[in-house]
Amino acid sequence: MMKETDKNTEGLFIHQKVMVNKIPIHVVEAGSRSKPTIFFIHGWPTCWLEFKAVMMILSEGYHTVAIDLPGIGESNTPLQSYSKRNIAEYVHGIMDTMNLQDITLAGCDIGGQITYAFLKNFPNRISRAVIMNVVIPGVEPWDKVKSNPYIWHFAFHSIPELPEKLVAGNELSYFSYFYDVLAGKGKTVSDILRKLYAEAYTRPNALKAGFDFYRSFPMDEKDNIASKENMVSMPILYLRGEDEHIDIEAYIKGFKENGLKNISTKTIENCGHFSAEEQPEKVASVIREFINNTKNNI
Repeated sequence: MMKETDKNTEGLFIHQKVMVNKIPIHVVEAGSRSKPTIFFIHGWPTCWLEFKAVMMILSEGYHTVAIDLPGIGESNTPLQSYSKRNIAEYVHGIMDTMNLQDITLAGCDIGGQITYAFLKNFPNRISRAVIMNVVIPGVEPWDKVKSNPYIWHFAFHSIPELPEKLVAGNELSYFSYFYDVLAGKGKTVSDILRKLYAEAYTRPNALKAGFDFYRSFPMDEKDNIASKENMVSMPILYLRGEDEHIDIEAYIKGFKENGLKNISTKTIENCGHFSAEEQPEKVASVIREFINNTKNNI
C-alpha cells in the first residue's frame, strides 16, 4: 500500500489521497495525530461532509478522520464489489497506511453497515465503534425493515441500470426527497450541503457506486449471517434519532443475537436520520462521552 501525497489545507482540514490496493481514496483530517483517532464513514446520499461539523467540534481533543467512500466525491475510482465486507477491507487499509491507533470507528447509514462488517472482520484493529441510523443486512429487524413499503428505495436502487438512467441529471431533486422525508421534525439539510452532496454523485461512476451500495445487500446478508458466531466484545454504541421512531430494543436484540456483546444505545432528541448534520453538537457530545466512559474497558 502506498500513500499519495496531495495535501491541501483549508483552515482546519487537511486533504490527501491514500492508496489502498491501487485505489486512491480521499481522506480528510482535523486535529493532532498525537491524539486518539475518530474515523467517520458517511452514508448515502452524502459524502465526507456529512461529518464536517462534528469533526470541527471534536478535533480539539481528537484526531478526526473522514473519507469519501470509493467512487464517491473525490474518491474517483469505483470498486468492483461494494459488499460492505470488501469496503471494510479498504477502510482497514487506510488505517494501516496512515498508521492510525486507538481508533473509534463511527459510521452512519451505509457507513454503519460498513462499520458492522469491520467489527466482524477486524475486531482487534479498533478500540470501539459507533453505528448510527441504520439497519444491518441479515440482522434483526432486517427482514421487517426491507419489506416496509416506506423503504421502497431499497428495492428500486437494487435494479440494474434503471436508477442511473432515471436519476442522472436530477440528482439534487432525487436526493432532496430523502433529505426532506428522513430529517427530523423541523430539521433540514442545508441547501449548500444538498448541492455539494449532489455534486459528489454526478459522475456516472459515482451515481452507480451509490446504487451499488444497495445492490450488494444480498451479499451483505450472506456475509453477516456467516459471521453471526463471531463474538465482538469491544464497546459499541448504537445511535439513532428520536424522530426516526424505531423500536430500538428490536435492533439491540438483533445485535446481541449476532455477537455484539457489549452494546449500548443512545437516542438524539429533536433529530431524524441525518444525526451528524441535524444535531452535530449533541452527536459530538455523545461520542465524546462514549469514548470517555469506555477508555478502561478495552
